[in-house]
Amino acid sequence: MKSSSQHNHWPLWCVCGLIALAFILPLFLPWSYEDIDWDAVRAPAFSGSHIFGTDAIGRDRLARLAAGTQVTLMVAIAAAIVSLVVGVAWGATAGWIGGKVDEAMMRFVDGLYALPFMFIVILLMVIFGRSILLVFIGIGLVEWLTMARVVRGQVMALKDRPFILAAEAAGTSPFRIIVRHILPNIAGVALAYLMLTVPQVVMVESFLSFLGLGVQEPLTSLGILVKEGADDMDMAPLGLLLPGGLLVIILVCLTIEGERLRDKYS
Repeated sequence: MKSSSQHNHWPLWCVCGLIALAFILPLFLPWSYEDIDWDAVRAPAFSGSHIFGTDAIGRDRLARLAAGTQVTLMVAIAAAIVSLVVGVAWGATAGWIGGKVDEAMMRFVDGLYALPFMFIVILLMVIFGRSILLVFIGIGLVEWLTMARVVRGQVMALKDRPFILAAEAAGTSPFRIIVRHILPNIAGVALAYLMLTVPQVVMVESFLSFLGLGVQEPLTSLGILVKEGADDMDMAPLGLLLPGGLLVIILVCLTIEGERLRDKYS
């Protein structure tokens, strides 16, 4: 049973391994992601101390790949947590109160669903400037809608259960009932949809960075590396294949793990 469980979790272990490698590897590299080696511009792979060569201005590809993976995954995790907090709070409130309040809150969610979420994020970037903190918050604030709907449905299904009615009859406050009785019962479903939110956030961040609206220099991300690799693909295809392949691996692994959790708790 133990080996079977470990086998089922291989996508999660794969992503955890990539995260660990992205943070540990730079400690052993002679070049940082922003250092320029003027003597090795567009160096091919395995030339000197540059394992994967250098980019168009002489920066080490492997160091930038590690840094880009760090930034992309940190943005994804932080934005997913923002999405989780906002979505659970909104959905639990709407599901518990019900009635006209629930209807008004969910119509607001429907209205946001009708807007192109990428347009909202780009609008936030234009109004408030392009900072990594805003990328965290902006993406998280447009990815909470599905979480809110899922949590609302779960809360509405639970609030008429006998143990919830008994807690109400005992005089327990609604806030305490939600925190102590309802949230623990919907934690598995919320975790599953959180795991499915992370690859969506990775794609959004990569697309924004590809457009030049994500993180800014000297930081980098997988989206920026894909754009740089696409611009230089004719001369250095490795610059596109490395970040593009890593991005695909992360997205596939996170999606598989999220769907596994969703099937388990649905």
